[in-house]
Amino acid sequence: MDRGGKLRRGILRPVAAVGRWLYRVDPGTHRRIKGLRLVTAYGIAAALGTLQDIAHSVPSSISLGYLAGSFALWASVSEGKTTRAESSRDLVLLNFAAALGAGLFVVFSRPLQVAGRAGPELILLTGAFLVGYLKRFGILGAGVGSQIYIGELLAYGTRLTINDLWAIGIAALIAALASVVPRVLSGPAERPVATAALAAGPAPARGRCSPEFFMGLQAAIGALVIVALNGLIGLEESAWAITACTYVVAGSATGTIQRVRRRILGTLIGVPIGLACLPVAEHAPLLIWAAAALAMVIYAMALPERYDIACAAFAFTLIVTLAASGVHSVPLLAARAWETLLGGSLGLVAAMIIFPLRSSGPGK
Repeated sequence: MDRGGKLRRGILRPVAAVGRWLYRVDPGTHRRIKGLRLVTAYGIAAALGTLQDIAHSVPSSISLGYLAGSFALWASVSEGKTTRAESSRDLVLLNFAAALGAGLFVVFSRPLQVAGRAGPELILLTGAFLVGYLKRFGILGAGVGSQIYIGELLAYGTRLTINDLWAIGIAALIAALASVVPRVLSGPAERPVATAALAAGPAPARGRCSPEFFMGLQAAIGALVIVALNGLIGLEESAWAITACTYVVAGSATGTIQRVRRRILGTLIGVPIGLACLPVAEHAPLLIWAAAALAMVIYAMALPERYDIACAAFAFTLIVTLAASGVHSVPLLAARAWETLLGGSLGLVAAMIIFPLRSSGPGK
């Protein structure tokens, strides 16, 4: 009996510790509900996109379910309204903003191929700029900018072409439906919290451009340096570095330093844990997808206040889902860590020397 009691205490102790951590991060369970909502939105969109009646009627070079699921997932992350009606409206707009970004990429990427292998990446600079600049229009504006960039990123990563425009539009429709349904069901149980990534910059000084303009400029110039490096020496996944550079830029140089430190720290924790799970991903993909879903719930919970934990959760999710999808190259997956370091560092340098913002913005 004593041995059994010790065993139970040994099992219950870490469970209790996790419970206490969950309560500290999310005392009202509201963020957990959002986390479950965004995972549900992804699942519904992915399932609808793989239905034969829909998928077979939409010619596309990639999985319609993956594209729709990604639109719905990140739209759910960016949405931050209180009422069902406002949230539903914003979710529709955010999903179509992602489709707009993907459409911009497929239309302009082919002409830019004359600039070399890294030429199409120049389109990502527009999204990087809009991520910062559109914050001046509030949470919805920040979400639209982020979704445009994400749409461009998805189109770049999956090599979409002009022939996929119809699929992009259908994916946006599926994603809008898939993200609105769980939000309507969650109702008043969810109380949105504005995240630092979607917060506006500091108030503009008299006679100067808005801080959000400079934030967008800093991100775009840092991203341009990464594109140039990719063209010169070649990078494993330069889009990962561009993404890190884009999202670490905050409303002040001090805020950017904090975000760079937290993003790098989180990535350096999440990537090794994900790499350690590679054997499981190969032999038990269902278990890995469940772990990825749990990690995204943690991501949603931690994002408003613990950017480091959120980055660790997302890095883990990215590594294990890539592995479950058939990508098992350890050097490629490990590149997530050092390219995040590269992108974050360039974002920091840009924030320090390109029209640096001295006053700290809210939430940064």
